[in-house]
Amino acid sequence: MSHLSVAGFNYASNGHVARWEFLDLRSKLGTQWSFIHGSRLVLRPKVSRIIYHRTGFSPSALWITSSQIANSAFTWGTVAVLPFYALMVLAPDARLTRRMMESSAPYIILGVLYAYLLALSWTPDTLRLMFASKYWLPELPSIAKMFTNEMTLASAWIHLLAVDLFAARQVFHDGLKNKVETRHSVSLCLLFCPIGIAAHAITKVLTKMSNQSH
Repeated sequence: MSHLSVAGFNYASNGHVARWEFLDLRSKLGTQWSFIHGSRLVLRPKVSRIIYHRTGFSPSALWITSSQIANSAFTWGTVAVLPFYALMVLAPDARLTRRMMESSAPYIILGVLYAYLLALSWTPDTLRLMFASKYWLPELPSIAKMFTNEMTLASAWIHLLAVDLFAARQVFHDGLKNKVETRHSVSLCLLFCPIGIAAHAITKVLTKMSNQSH
């Protein structure tokens, strides 16, 4: 929007962002006397400068913010993995379930999304925060500080979703191979992956002992 102010009138138009200000227009009247010409009237106009202000184009207003990207990735990443868990739990013996769990597509998609979020969240201080100790080992306070960034937190969540789904698939395939119930273990892998893996190991041992006793 452009604003033009001249002698008390404002003019606005679309296009390049600009603003003109006509600061002052005054005339100074005076008289000069001469023996030859006598008295005469002299007009001395005093015009102040015209100031032209131009502001640059700001593309940030047209783009979504980093917070919106992080929230969208968090939501859609979570929604994307739920059908795979639902198939493994509700229809573990279905042909569709086995075909879906043999596909590498979800891990490729999650991997690309994770790399994208990681690139957006990367700062010059990322490595320093990851390896803050003098022995180049992670320290909890530095990791906690790093995860105050929403983009970093979203990338970590996508990382967990990918790893948890991969672990759940391994549990599922192992259960089919050894004829072991995996529904409870797969369900636990969604949010408590180490517990899900442990539950599957225990279930596998108990199932083997039960088969031997019979």
